[in-house]
Amino acid sequence: MAQNHEIANEVLEAVGGRDNIASFAHCATRLRIMVNDKEKIDQNRVENIDKVKGAFFNSGQYQIIFGTGTVNQIYEEMEKMGLDGSSKEEVKSQAKQQGSGFQRAIRTFGDVFVPIIPVLVATGLFMGMRGLLTQPEILALFGMTKETISPNFLLYTQVLTDTAFAFLPALVAWSAFRVFGGSPVLGIILGLMLVNPALPNAYSVADGSAQALRFFDFIPVVGYQGSVIPAFVVGLLGAKLERFLRKRIPEALDLILTPFLTLLIMITLGLFAIGPIFHSLEEVVLNATTAVLNLPYGIAGIVIGGLHQIVVVTGVHHIFNLLEIQLLERTGANPFNAIITCAMAAQAAACLAVGLKTKDKKLKALALPSSFSAFLGITEPAIFGVNLRYMKPFVMGLIGGAAGGFLASLFHLAGTGMAITVLPGTLLYLNSQLPMYILCNGVAIAVGFVLTWVFGFSDKMLNEMKISGK
Repeated sequence: MAQNHEIANEVLEAVGGRDNIASFAHCATRLRIMVNDKEKIDQNRVENIDKVKGAFFNSGQYQIIFGTGTVNQIYEEMEKMGLDGSSKEEVKSQAKQQGSGFQRAIRTFGDVFVPIIPVLVATGLFMGMRGLLTQPEILALFGMTKETISPNFLLYTQVLTDTAFAFLPALVAWSAFRVFGGSPVLGIILGLMLVNPALPNAYSVADGSAQALRFFDFIPVVGYQGSVIPAFVVGLLGAKLERFLRKRIPEALDLILTPFLTLLIMITLGLFAIGPIFHSLEEVVLNATTAVLNLPYGIAGIVIGGLHQIVVVTGVHHIFNLLEIQLLERTGANPFNAIITCAMAAQAAACLAVGLKTKDKKLKALALPSSFSAFLGITEPAIFGVNLRYMKPFVMGLIGGAAGGFLASLFHLAGTGMAITVLPGTLLYLNSQLPMYILCNGVAIAVGFVLTWVFGFSDKMLNEMKISGK
C-alpha cells in the first residue's frame, strides 16, 4: 500500500499539477479542490490512486473521497509539499460562484441549516432516550409505572428535549447572519426577540389557550417558537441591512447606530410583516410535506425511498433539512428520516454485495470499507466510489430503498430526530419502534444486496471497464 506522501503526490499530478490548484481544503471524508482548468484532470488516474474511494465534481469543487481520518493525513502531506490550504469556508465561497442559480441557492440554504443540525441531533437522541425510559416494559424492570415517575425527572427531560425547538429562531437567525456577512450576535438577539415571553406563545395560540395580539386591528402578532422560514428571512435581510448601514454610518457612530437601527428595523419588520407573511408560507410548506408523506398505500415511501439518493448525487439534498426541522418542531416525529434511512441502507447493501462478490483486490478493498461507512450514514464513498461507477448496483440500491421506504411509509415509522441514519439511527427509534425499524431496513438491505448479487454486478463488468479505459 502506498504511503500517504506518495498518494498526495499522485493526487497533485493527476489533477494537473500545482499550477492547476486554485485552493484546496477538506471536510470529514473528502479532499475539496478548486481547479483552474477541469480539462487537465485525469479522472481515471485519480480513481485508481490507492485509498481513493471515488472522485467527482460537486458544488463547483473537485471532491476526492478518502474517508474519515485518511483525508486529514493526505491534506497534511499536500501542505508539506508547499501547497497552501484554504479553509473549507473559503473554498465554499469560491464554489458559490459556480453552478446554476438554483444550485447556488440550495448550497446557501444548506450553509445556514447544516451548522445547527448537531443540536437537533442531540435533541432527537434525548427524545429517543425519554421514549425508551418511559416505556412500561422498561419501567417494569425497576418496579415502576408511568404514574410513579418523578415530576422533577420529567421536567428535566423536558428541558433537554424542548429547548432547541423553543429557541429555534435564535439558532436560525444566528446562522443566517453568519452566512450572509452580518454580526452573529445580532442574529441571536433578533431570533430571541421573535420568541420573547412577552409575546403570546405560538403553541398556546395554536391550541386556543391564548390569543394573538392585534396591531392596527388587522396584523396578528405572536411568538414564533419553532418557526424556521421567518427567522431565516429576518436573518438574511438583517445581515444585508447591517452591512448596508456600516458602509454609510460614520465610524465614530457605527458602534451605536448600526446595531440600534438593525435591531429596531428588523424586529419591526419581523413582527409586523415578515413573520405573518412567511409563517403562512411555512404552514403551506408543512402541509404540503405532510400531505406527500401521508399518501396512501406506501406511495410516499416508494417515491422518496427510490429517488432520495439520486437527489444526494445532485448535491441539492440540503433542502430537506427545512422539511425535517418543521416536522420535528410541529409533530415531534420525522417520518422522512425513516424512509431515507432505508434508501441509504440499500445503497450500503449494494456496495457490500459488490465487495463480497468481486475477486479484484483493489475493488474489494474499496467496496467493503465504503459499505461500512454507508451503514454508518455516509453514503458518498459507496455511491461515487462503487455503485455509480458500475451503475447497476446503484439502480439496485434505489429499488431496495423503494422497498424499504414502502414499508416504512406503510407502517408510519417516524424518528424522534434527524441527521443520523442506518446503524446510528436506531437511537431515534427506541420509543417502541425499534423492531419495525429493523424490519424496514432489513428489507431494504436484503433487496439491495440480492438484486446486486444476482443482476447488478459481475467481474465481467469490471474487466470491460478496464478494457474501455473508464
